[in-house]
Amino acid sequence: MPALRPVLHATMLLLASASLQAQSPEFLQRLPSDILDVRSPIERVAGSPGSMQITDRSCRSVPLNDVRRRIVDTAVQEWAYFGFSVDKQQRLAPFSQPVSQVPSQFTPRGAFGRMSPSESARLASSIAGYWAATPDSDWILQRQNANWNAEGDGARWRHAWSAAFISWVMCESGLGDPGQFRRAIAHHTYIDQAIRATDGRDSESVFTAFDPGEAPVEPGDLLCRGSRPAYRNLAERRAQIGDGARTHCDIVVKVDAETHKILVIGGNVRGSVRMKVLHAVHDEGKAMRALSDNGRALFAHLKLEAPAVALDALEDTPTLQALTCNVVSTDVCFL
Repeated sequence: MPALRPVLHATMLLLASASLQAQSPEFLQRLPSDILDVRSPIERVAGSPGSMQITDRSCRSVPLNDVRRRIVDTAVQEWAYFGFSVDKQQRLAPFSQPVSQVPSQFTPRGAFGRMSPSESARLASSIAGYWAATPDSDWILQRQNANWNAEGDGARWRHAWSAAFISWVMCESGLGDPGQFRRAIAHHTYIDQAIRATDGRDSESVFTAFDPGEAPVEPGDLLCRGSRPAYRNLAERRAQIGDGARTHCDIVVKVDAETHKILVIGGNVRGSVRMKVLHAVHDEGKAMRALSDNGRALFAHLKLEAPAVALDALEDTPTLQALTCNVVSTDVCFL
């Protein structure tokens, strides 16, 4: 039976996603605080699209022992709220074909392309709440207000919000001190902070930077790629540290050594909070590393210097525990 666990887990996840689509919208709501003590991002903003304002930029500070678990739980809840989207270019066990070829009854919501205007309107205040966790982001929301006034509340965001999503997750997970994690509107800010920590030039940072394969990947860590420039390793970024760059990072939520998969969740992946299923390899004498992110090299593994959690932390999240027990069956759960 242990060998069947990854297959059963993936099957249950897909069945839960399919069942969710047929249920009332209440199943997409975030969990109550007595189950998962995470404040909704919409509580950080006020007003409607076109006149929205940031009202709260505060962050939590919690013991570092609890942070890794909170990062995973928080990211998974947002993934659920956005509809359990899975990157269509990846493969998800037990199916051998890409997700785009999986029968429709097993297809997670939003697997094909960007969100519709109605979904964009529903999620507008959530994304604005992510921006509230980044310093000096008022101008971004004001530009988006102008965009909404011109094109309607279903208009897409003018500015990429993937770093804002990561910043909000870290803010809500307990890394409120920028010395621990430098929240920003661009990923390269905190990537550089982790590189400086690795080089002994930042003693407060809770993340350190490694080349992929140099350290074991754990849930709560970050995996990062570059697009402009397309960095191949940390040395290339180190040579440009402090310069602007188009980069992207995702949060690791599960490491499956048996099937050589690393599951990550990121923001603004085709306009949504999505999961990617990254194929991994185990080079001799090295830790397992993901091969690429949609063909782009992963150049940085940002490792959280905090106590470990289970490699299958995804299954233990309050969101999936509640979903698989209540939506699929009261008798069938992930555990």
